[in-house]
Amino acid sequence: MKKKKKRNWKNALPIYCMMLPGIIYLLVNNYAPMFGLVIAFKKINWNKGILGSDWAGFSNFKYLFASSEAWNMTKNTVLYNLVFIVAGSITVAILLNEITSKFSSRLYQTLILLPYMISWVIVSYLVFAFLSAETGMVNQGILAPLGKEAIVWYQDKKYWPFLLVFSYLWKSVGFSMVIYLASIVGISREYYEAARIDGAGKWKQITYITLPLLKSTVITLVIMNIGSIFYSDFGLFYQVPRNSGALYDVTQTIDTYVYNALMQQGNISLSSAAGFYQSVVGFVLVVAANAIVRKYSKESALF
Repeated sequence: MKKKKKRNWKNALPIYCMMLPGIIYLLVNNYAPMFGLVIAFKKINWNKGILGSDWAGFSNFKYLFASSEAWNMTKNTVLYNLVFIVAGSITVAILLNEITSKFSSRLYQTLILLPYMISWVIVSYLVFAFLSAETGMVNQGILAPLGKEAIVWYQDKKYWPFLLVFSYLWKSVGFSMVIYLASIVGISREYYEAARIDGAGKWKQITYITLPLLKSTVITLVIMNIGSIFYSDFGLFYQVPRNSGALYDVTQTIDTYVYNALMQQGNISLSSAAGFYQSVVGFVLVVAANAIVRKYSKESALF
């Protein structure tokens, strides 16, 4: 029995060695920084240090939500993320899967995925090249020849919900499309062949084979996205609108609000309190969403 255990340990040792770098990275990158959560409950005085600073209780959380902008920034964060979750990439993945030419398929996949590799800083300059009031392509190349008045895009908030959603989808649709496409490619072709023999067209193949077999992937991604519903893409909401104060009603989210407060007041405790709040709410939402999924379909739940 002891010899067996020794053999098993020797066989498993290379696997543990392979796991070691990943475990170290996980501990250093994900768990060690959790010590910083104590800052959310402190009134930081750097002369005393983090542990020596006075306790502030929940006053940092009260300050975070005492602002008149608290409701607006929370609403923006949640509603934008809901739109991003609903506006998925399943349609793009299905359309790409229907392309029979390997060259065309790879070309389109590359073109769709390419924006994901571009930083939000570059995207913000691309958007500015289109929307600049003086030199932008929209004003100078489209509206001016048509005899229309130029629009001061960075001062007019009514256009920005659409512009932000469009910018996000243009940049991010390629990544989630790859995940869905990988799942579609893994579906056995025998299902589609049997459906064709029975006279099912493309639409029926998609609705009765592709979509049902994508259910587990969709549920997993939705649950993970729900967990980050109180987070926002800082680059999207800060860089693209160029932090224009006139647009705060539609572009201000929890992350950008905390950043602006940190830059103006230097209050690191407020920033830590916001991060702690977002993490707790995200955890609760993931557990709740998973519980709902498990109630109706146990095999689709994450845990």
